Amino acid sequence: MSGKTRHARMSRRAFAVTALSTLIAGAATAGAAPAGAEPSGADGRDEGYGKGGGNGGSEANGGSKGMRATGELRGMWLATVSNRDWPSKTGLTAAQQRAELITHLDTAVSRHLNAVFLQVRPTADALWSSPYEPWSQVLTGTQGKDPGWDPLGTAVQEAHARGLELHAWFNPYRIANNTDPGKLIASHPARRNPDWVVPYGGKLYYNPGLPEVRAFVQDAMLDAVRKYDIDGVHWDDYFYPYPVAGQTFDDDAAYEEYGGDFPGRASWRRDNIDKLVQEMAARIKAVRPGADFGISPFGVWRNASTDPLGSDTRGGVETYDDLYADTRKWVRQNWIDYICPQIYWNIGFAAADYAKLLPWWAGVAKGTGTKLYVGEALYKAGDPAQPAAWQDPAELSRHLTFAQGYPEAKGHVFFAAKEVGADRIGAMARVVADHYQQPAMPPR
Repeated sequence: MSGKTRHARMSRRAFAVTALSTLIAGAATAGAAPAGAEPSGADGRDEGYGKGGGNGGSEANGGSKGMRATGELRGMWLATVSNRDWPSKTGLTAAQQRAELITHLDTAVSRHLNAVFLQVRPTADALWSSPYEPWSQVLTGTQGKDPGWDPLGTAVQEAHARGLELHAWFNPYRIANNTDPGKLIASHPARRNPDWVVPYGGKLYYNPGLPEVRAFVQDAMLDAVRKYDIDGVHWDDYFYPYPVAGQTFDDDAAYEEYGGDFPGRASWRRDNIDKLVQEMAARIKAVRPGADFGISPFGVWRNASTDPLGSDTRGGVETYDDLYADTRKWVRQNWIDYICPQIYWNIGFAAADYAKLLPWWAGVAKGTGTKLYVGEALYKAGDPAQPAAWQDPAELSRHLTFAQGYPEAKGHVFFAAKEVGADRIGAMARVVADHYQQPAMPPR
């Protein structure tokens, strides 16, 4: 990191400490939800989560009043795909969109959070003016239509003014949540390069096995990294798509052309994703050395029944085998700055116990330079479709109490912003009361 970059980072962090403390001091009580907040319906990214049923079995006591005053990430995801969290609907005026965004940022401050992960490329589109991809339809309802303002630029500026980090959340390969290329704007790269596209499971994806695709999606994401003073580049769990019964991801031609040096298609696919991660990590550091690069995968790398290095789980999805994402390797090889596994199950859940998965991930991160953050399923709290443990407002607070026993766990990220505000059974308020009474800065 250059001296200039380091100085700018340190100056901003010094400002952020003051800004965060000042804003928190004047904010509404942490338990209050913003006016107009509504509980969420469907989870926006729940494929493979919470396989099976069952009840939480642990009664571990939550609610430690002890604070880790510095070096702790407290984040929330702000999802834009299908207007999940923001904007609340398409076609709002620029002023209305901006006002809603500011409300989410203010809510993060009132909850004593310090980082927001804003989804800026939900479906091969952009929430900034990009020369590579069209404006996202989540803004205006029409793909490619200029919304009349700069959402990402505004988010960065307003987040920093509140002492919040702003991490730009990208999805590398998902093109559309339908299989009709005709619904894409005529100038869309997927329309201009139909051989890049694979329909699967009711959606369209770019083919990760094509080197030209890998280069293009990196270029598209790096445009935002160059233009904006973001604090991080964030990917979620969509690499190769989640498996759909009875369907085949048709990458035969790409495998025939590029897979000859590999023992099988699975290892070739994993190498494709490995290359994406390694190349993007190097390019981010070249463009914006102070920005973190992190990934939030599905919580199960492999079950121990599949691999002795795996976790004591019975996950219905294993990222190594099903998404071709060797998430453990990325941590152990120090390719990324942080890993944020989505440990979206309660303590005591039989198939995937939070109290078993967090120690497993802590062991993976131990001794590496990769920070461990924990993805938390706030969206499940109070959802009547979820097991009994999720009806208890203290469940998430117990997660944070449990994590305090593992120094590798450097923070938590909550899915998602709508629930951080609405807080349907007070689970977030309980986390704040038990763990977030004092401001904290993200670890660097």
